[in-house]
Amino acid sequence: MPNLALELGKQAASLGVSSVYGEQQDVDGIRLVPVALSWSGFGAGEDEDRGSGGGGGGFAVPLGAYIRKGDDLRFEPNLVSLVAVAIPFVWVAGRALSRVIRALKR
Repeated sequence: MPNLALELGKQAASLGVSSVYGEQQDVDGIRLVPVALSWSGFGAGEDEDRGSGGGGGGFAVPLGAYIRKGDDLRFEPNLVSLVAVAIPFVWVAGRALSRVIRALKR
């Protein structure tokens, strides 16, 4: 039986920059390079008595795209994704700040 940890490691080696920056697209003389935030995790285990198993998962959030028009290069954010990411961050930061203030008042 193949070593599952090694097999998952080989598959994870393909992740990296290619999972964050997409293929360049040309639309009406404008070049677009999509950008995403991605993370993944894998795990595997083997036992002589019980056998072996493994699994993994990942997630990607489209952040926006680099747009090149002539000599001008700029980043255009995907506002829907940024708001979706910002809401939990703002909630956690507000919660932490309120606990710090409450602790300082004591």
